[in-house]
Amino acid sequence: MRRALILVQILVAAILTLTAHGARAEAPSVIRVAFAGVGIGNRPFVGGSSLSVVHARGLLEEEFKKDNIKIEWSFFKGAGPAVNEAYANRLLDFALQGDLPSSIGRAGGLKTKLLAGVSTMQHTYLAVPADSSIASLADLKGKKVALFKGTNLQLAVNKILAGSGLSERDLRILNMDSATAKAALATRDIDAAFGGYDLLTLQDQGVAKIVYSTKNDSPAYLRHAHLIVTEDFANKYPDITRRVVKVVVQAAHWIAQNEANPAPIYQLWSKSGVPYSNFKADQTGDSLKVRASPLFDEYLISRYKAAVADAKRFGLIRNTFDVDSWIDLRFLNAALKELNLEGYWPEFDANGKVKHPGRS
Repeated sequence: MRRALILVQILVAAILTLTAHGARAEAPSVIRVAFAGVGIGNRPFVGGSSLSVVHARGLLEEEFKKDNIKIEWSFFKGAGPAVNEAYANRLLDFALQGDLPSSIGRAGGLKTKLLAGVSTMQHTYLAVPADSSIASLADLKGKKVALFKGTNLQLAVNKILAGSGLSERDLRILNMDSATAKAALATRDIDAAFGGYDLLTLQDQGVAKIVYSTKNDSPAYLRHAHLIVTEDFANKYPDITRRVVKVVVQAAHWIAQNEANPAPIYQLWSKSGVPYSNFKADQTGDSLKVRASPLFDEYLISRYKAAVADAKRFGLIRNTFDVDSWIDLRFLNAALKELNLEGYWPEFDANGKVKHPGRS
């Protein structure tokens, strides 16, 4: 009888040990997160998104501290294409990436899933030297123009040019990252540069002037960025994935709560080296709550479907793929429910019209 009891105790202890090992196996030792970009002067910080808030405030570190899971942040000067390369080499789990590079990666065979919006409806700017005679998109024909290829900027610019009856072939396109393009503008080695809100700094300095922006053009030209994850990570660690998405949603909620007084947001983002005033100018006239919304509503889904189709049309990808199966809303829906934020953000239909106004 005593021997049988001892055997039972040994068996129970073995089962508990195996269960504990199994539980630990379901959590990684490190979560690797990347930004498809880098701050001014290669600072390890990129502003302008809910993931920027997560990074700056150490929210992922706080969430996973009790699990002894480390957070490893990476910043890629090579932007979206560099993120794709890192994914191909199995060096990343999550990333902030734009619509075009992630589409290129997926079309090329990278097994990824889109989880949530982090910075949508981004604007594109065209800057020229302060004394340039270029005054419109039409004036770019035959000019030396900087464009960061492989990024979501390239797809937006292709659409913008097409709207004016132009294509990349009508311009002398030079592939330059943001820092290189700004330096080339300052030295007048190029005639113009397409870019984001950081080009506003050159205008403030009197070095360049903005002659075009999507603020005054079709919403179809806006750019979008999201939180993306590898299928392997999401399948192996579904609860960890849910918690990462939850933290991103919390950051988006913080941005929305500060929309009426956005100074704390711009101050945080200015750690990137981009001036506070640039973020303020870029966001003026737009809703911070909407642009930081994590939702993949009908509008954003339609924009990603259009991005894939347009990328194929412009020869940026060879094959299209099913966007609906690429977007995985399980983790976002679970996070929204857990945080009682269902129905909080406005929802838009495929045409960009308000379908649900959201709540405060």
